[in-house]
Amino acid sequence: MTQAVRPAVGLALGSGSARGLAHIGVLRALDEAGIAVDMVAGTSIGALIGAVHAAGKIDLLAETFRAFDWRRMASFFDVVLPTSGLLDGARISAMVRDHVPSEAIAELRLPFAAVATDIATGQEVVIREGDVIEAVRASISVPGILTPVRRDGRFLVDGGLVNPVPVSAARGLGARFVIAVDLNHGIVAGKNLKPLRQRKPRAEPPRLPPWAQNLSQSVQELTARLLPQDSAGKPPARRPAKAEPMPSIFEVLLASINIMESQITESRLALERPELLIRPPLGHIRFLDFDRAEEIIEIGYNSAVEQLSALRGLP
Repeated sequence: MTQAVRPAVGLALGSGSARGLAHIGVLRALDEAGIAVDMVAGTSIGALIGAVHAAGKIDLLAETFRAFDWRRMASFFDVVLPTSGLLDGARISAMVRDHVPSEAIAELRLPFAAVATDIATGQEVVIREGDVIEAVRASISVPGILTPVRRDGRFLVDGGLVNPVPVSAARGLGARFVIAVDLNHGIVAGKNLKPLRQRKPRAEPPRLPPWAQNLSQSVQELTARLLPQDSAGKPPARRPAKAEPMPSIFEVLLASINIMESQITESRLALERPELLIRPPLGHIRFLDFDRAEEIIEIGYNSAVEQLSALRGLP
């Protein structure tokens, strides 16, 4: 009796900034389920995670991100104003290089493709050869934030502008069973700006010692005597509370791009349907929340486990 040949399994890892850490959890779930991945295509953060996975260093990358905090994040902000982007991205490239020992895509353990966008023509550019870091750097170049990458006479930026979940790129590598991970599902629909404005609740102020309490009360009494009184002998009404702080330029740019990418994702997935679609619930994660790595990775893992348990007859 002839044994059935297992179809080639390809991963399509989508864009989504910090939400992309969910890809690490998805990869862990696939490994535990015994599903061998034969090739990987990625867009933006998906290209970064995908390249590291193709190099066999995903566990090391997971540990790196688990140690992230805002101080570590700030170290990547190599500002180069005024140019075609706020950040040069050299430090990000150096971090990726620490996790991808291979210099050429052809040297990776798995076939790999990174999706970028030609900023002049709007064409999708699928990079399947050449320098790994250059390919990743092009794919993650969020317009206005990271400077474009010059390659073969083109200026390349984030692939999420044209193909946020690169199912077609995975098929182009030879995949016959595509597992796609969409990180942008459900993040708009009235929720897109809420995560931008959320702030950690302020800690309760420390209790003052008795001498400080007396001083504070004296200052308040003196202020009440000096302030002008209205006809009823009451101090004037307080000024209205300060308006809610505006989101940063990074948040505005990323949120705007994400709104667009979520719409493009829906359109492309309707035409290019993967065999398995994983959509981790990440609407509450802000775009630069890399310091929440453990939580994001776990969400990706749980979402993948749920999808895999509902599926039968996996290759």
